Amino acid sequence: MKQFTAVKKRQTSLRNWLTFLIPSLIGLLLFVTPISFDGEFTIPVALLAGGLKAVFKEQLTTIITVIVTFTGLMTIITKAFLPRLVMKRPFLVSLFDITPIWCLVRIAGMIFVLLSYFQVGPESVWSDVTGGMVLNDLMPTLFSVFIFAGLLLPLLMNFGFLELLGTLMTRVMRPVFNLPGRSAIDCIASWLGDGSVGILMTSKQYETSYYTQREAAVIGTTFSVVSITFSLVVIAQVGLDHMFTQFYLTVCFAGLVAAFIVPRLPPLSRKKDVFICGRVRSDDDEIIPEGTSAFAWGLQQALDKAAKITSPVKVIQDGGKNAIDMVFGVLPVVMGIGTIALMIAEHTPIFQYLGMPFLPLLEWLQIPEAQAASTTIMVGFTDMFVPSILAASIDNDMTRFVIAALSLTQLIYLSEVGALLLGSKIPVTLIELFIIFILRTLVTLPVIAGIAHLIF
Repeated sequence: MKQFTAVKKRQTSLRNWLTFLIPSLIGLLLFVTPISFDGEFTIPVALLAGGLKAVFKEQLTTIITVIVTFTGLMTIITKAFLPRLVMKRPFLVSLFDITPIWCLVRIAGMIFVLLSYFQVGPESVWSDVTGGMVLNDLMPTLFSVFIFAGLLLPLLMNFGFLELLGTLMTRVMRPVFNLPGRSAIDCIASWLGDGSVGILMTSKQYETSYYTQREAAVIGTTFSVVSITFSLVVIAQVGLDHMFTQFYLTVCFAGLVAAFIVPRLPPLSRKKDVFICGRVRSDDDEIIPEGTSAFAWGLQQALDKAAKITSPVKVIQDGGKNAIDMVFGVLPVVMGIGTIALMIAEHTPIFQYLGMPFLPLLEWLQIPEAQAASTTIMVGFTDMFVPSILAASIDNDMTRFVIAALSLTQLIYLSEVGALLLGSKIPVTLIELFIIFILRTLVTLPVIAGIAHLIF
């Protein structure tokens, strides 16, 4: 009997090891491992998303239009009639029974997507620089990323890898950034792949009570950094691609400075260290027992997590729900908020006026063509690529360098990251995002300008 029990324990232990190792290694390969493709570095998930986008290039805008319209109609029906088909299923309730404000945003997204798809109504809504750009350029990329990231994210999150990494990285992330160690993986996934992947990971970990309100808000607004690939696109747009190494190192350094300073200021510093379930973060949540190494304790935590996986079907269902939640829940928000933001930027002088207070700062920092540079600063809140488009017409290399680097370190832009954050359960508001954008601008601009003066 004892021999049978020992064998059973060994089998269980082997099962836990395999359950931890195989999915975690596959997830690591898909989300974090850099690969070179067509001369650019990316991650396999981003490559898969790009492949899906290429295969269904002609059909994607139609598919997205149908999805956004369906979501808008189902939201209206749910709010008006509370149909039993929806109300009896908690997942559908969370998807369609939303607050009145988000209901209005979804309805706006539905109207904008229909006008942009059929190119009817006011051209200011569906033109190539407003709704047309969101629908045809941004949404297909997000749709493709959401499908693969949503389906495959459980490989990285559900089998113990984050428990191991979190324990190992806590001694760095907690004292420097006051964040859990596992937040490092959000940053890596964004850096190598796409910022939307990092936000998706952060949102799901907040919903499953691994991050508190403060931690989720800080990680989502600080560590969902811009990918290397997009950085190459930005620096090429301003005609300085031969300086990519200096440019990207500048962006990374300024980003680290902002990550250290901005979360210590309101509004992020005022967020509560409370989990979504209401439990308060305890000091002993991350304590490693005496006499145990960080690696051994992290490995034990990982194996304990793996032992809880009893059904592959449940994991597949979780992945499917992730993908559906992002595609149906977030795309309408991106369409609504992104279109409105770009319409304001394109057809009103609001952002030019908002940029005027930065003119004295730019002149004090001795940035050439400060007047032209000031008009690009605030427009980055609507879309990260717009400042680089505007900067391309500026003659001075140093000014173009500063604008391009600043547009990446500002990080919060409503056509993608901002809309994704607002559409997720991460506890941030539009006003808070605007304040964080201003703070990141004020912190990183002097850093970037200082480095630019050394380079030029």
